Amino acid sequence: QVQLAESGGGLVQTGGSLRLSCALFGRIFTNYFMGWFRQAPGKEREFVAAITWNLDTTYYADSVKGRFTISRDNAKNAVYLQMNSLKPEDTAVYYCAARLGVMTPNRATIYSNYDYWGQGTQVTVSS
Repeated sequence: QVQLAESGGGLVQTGGSLRLSCALFGRIFTNYFMGWFRQAPGKEREFVAAITWNLDTTYYADSVKGRFTISRDNAKNAVYLQMNSLKPEDTAVYYCAARLGVMTPNRATIYSNYDYWGQGTQVTVSS
């Protein structure tokens, strides 16, 4: 059984930064493709960023490219999302997701392709 636990959300002003963390429990972390999604009230869950198991490839939504950075530490079974230059439209619940194995870039952006999800952490950006 795989469990994911996010942390690091909170309230920040426009232009500020936050770092989200996600820990994976229960399996060998290096086998998993990791992603971040977010969901704002009344909207569908949307892709934010993803990273391959061997760290050689990252993917970003156009809306966060250049502002957010995804990384992982396989020794700590953790994946991170560094969020800079935050905007009010970044306000959402952020979810960590995992999938065993590999995915193509197009498949990585679709939330139904992930096997495991965390409970989410709220990020609120005030204007």
